[in-house]
Amino acid sequence: MTPSPAAGVLAGPPTRGPGSENFPVASWLLAPALRRPVLAFYHFVRAADDIADHPELAPEEKLARLARLEAALDDPATALPLARALHESGAGTAEARHMLSAFRQDATQRRYGSWPALEDYCARSAAPVGRLLLRLHGETDAGAMAGAGALAAALQVLNHLQDLGPDRAALDRVYLPQDWMALAGGEVRFFADPAARAPVLDTALDRVEAMLDRAASLPRRLASRRLALESAVTLHLARRLLARLRAADPLAGRVALSRADMAAALLAAPRRGGTDAALVRARVRRARSSFARGMAATHGPARRALYAVYAFCRAVDDIADGAMPEADKRAALAEWRAKLERPDCPLSRELFWARGAFALPLAECHAMIDGMEADAGPARRIADAAALALYCRQVAGSVGAMAVRIFGAPEAEAYGLALGHAFQLVNVLRDIDEDAARERVYLPLSDLAAAGLPPGAPAAALVADPRLAAVAGALAARAEAAFAEAAALMPPHRARELKPARLMLMGYHALLRRMRAEGFRPPRRRARLGRREKLAMALRALRP
Repeated sequence: MTPSPAAGVLAGPPTRGPGSENFPVASWLLAPALRRPVLAFYHFVRAADDIADHPELAPEEKLARLARLEAALDDPATALPLARALHESGAGTAEARHMLSAFRQDATQRRYGSWPALEDYCARSAAPVGRLLLRLHGETDAGAMAGAGALAAALQVLNHLQDLGPDRAALDRVYLPQDWMALAGGEVRFFADPAARAPVLDTALDRVEAMLDRAASLPRRLASRRLALESAVTLHLARRLLARLRAADPLAGRVALSRADMAAALLAAPRRGGTDAALVRARVRRARSSFARGMAATHGPARRALYAVYAFCRAVDDIADGAMPEADKRAALAEWRAKLERPDCPLSRELFWARGAFALPLAECHAMIDGMEADAGPARRIADAAALALYCRQVAGSVGAMAVRIFGAPEAEAYGLALGHAFQLVNVLRDIDEDAARERVYLPLSDLAAAGLPPGAPAAALVADPRLAAVAGALAARAEAAFAEAAALMPPHRARELKPARLMLMGYHALLRRMRAEGFRPPRRRARLGRREKLAMALRALRP
């Protein structure tokens, strides 16, 4: 019997088919004439992927088989059926060659040192798929190309996170970067300790969400309605898998999409992913901010702008607070500086719109990022009252300065700055223990030293020392004075326009009073508004 041309090349029957992948592959949404080249491409790269992922083949044998596949790409007369079908389809050989470089890497590389190294891998193992689909449909828009690349990378990382356990068990391969796992105590502890790995996984999912945000406009940029629908379905499913991975530990059990998820994605597809404003609004509502009641008191364009500012602040704050290496935090914050001038996602586009609609100073956005960069290091201390005032100006005064403009009272900037200062002092006091877990202490070192606390002590030791209560109490008194100063600065004739700010003041002032009443001796409970205070704010919000 004559051996098959595939003998000695393929690793066996395909481990998956188009219908068993997480995301659509050549679905009926695509034009029938284009499904053939897409399927030919899929079957070729699936075979290559199966070689690279085979648990029993030695690395040298994997490389040899992948080399034979690549040789078949160079030979239009090849006898290998998978490659011949690709040649006959007239498309995909260049993209397949790029993906083969990633599969060769899979054959020999088992760990990744950094997030940029992982992104480089995704650029070769996933992005070529998007490029092929765009080329087959005649799509040339640069924004669509960037969006397709971001979507492909997001899908790849989602699959890596979904398969962390199986990849390590079967292939001794881990795609989550080693410097990220180091923050959980190293790879062994990351896989053994759910509590240690949870913050790292959450931050990795934040990075995936940022990729999906960059891809959000893809369905609306495409001229091909069929491809737009397919991309909208894929985006919807990716966000759904992201939400499922946020809610469940992928190392505790398989986290997967369901038929109901696919049905929901198909029903939502005609909306092509929704508008930027709708995506930001949904993001803000999921956050359940303490500012929610104040934002709810605004309407129309003002509420939209306030949502944009809040979403921006939340995004950069999540970067600074995330469990990722400092270099990656600084790179992500630098990306946000670029987004302020060249928006590339719903959050940055909505912020760009808000800045134009309400004359919001660009310098205030940069001030917010300045504050987040100061928080990006492995530890954070505040030298004295002046340094704390500067930090409050950056991360909260900037919001106040923008908010009063959105409320229609730009002349009330001094009020907004004072209110921001008061709010941030409350945050410092409320988050003493939470910040200490990140090795941050915002109570001024000069105040701690005056109370006899060793300024160089670890954060956990400082916040456990009973003497810290007096330092926090003194700062609470300064916060009370800051609220009084803000109230004195409010222009009386702008009370109606500044109602949202007054509601926020009401909530934060109630938190401060609660903390002062309970004191600051450990163990401290994180202050929250009670039902009575929430009801009072709700009733105030209803009044004209």
